[in-house]
Amino acid sequence: MYNVEIANNSEEINKIIELRYEILRKPWNKPKETATDELEAESINAFIKHKGEVIACGRLQNNNNNIAQIRYMAVNTDFQGKGLGKLILKKLEEKARFLNIATIELQARENALEFYKANGYTIKAASFKLWDIIQHYLMTKSI
Repeated sequence: MYNVEIANNSEEINKIIELRYEILRKPWNKPKETATDELEAESINAFIKHKGEVIACGRLQNNNNNIAQIRYMAVNTDFQGKGLGKLILKKLEEKARFLNIATIELQARENALEFYKANGYTIKAASFKLWDIIQHYLMTKSI
């Protein structure tokens, strides 16, 4: 059984950023700094630990106008396919509801489209190609 926690200190945030880097940046030889941004402190970071290591994470940031964005979803490759991404997503949606957010949007990589569709998200448009390599799609869900 996995427990989703909300980060509340710099040690947890640093472990989350490390996982983001390993899964979302390192395979494309991008620097660790690209796994975070200036909105970290005001965002909600959900994560799952196993034996003291962060193995799954995602972030919710409030973009105002009753719209929040989910970013930086990552699951350690050894734990993919076990439902951890869904647990993170549900926790972030719960937090968004608590904040009276009406809509969640996200930029999904092409390989994650079916995951988000299965969790109620709808593709709105092809949006951008990260590093001219990874196609992203704007997806939304009313909550």
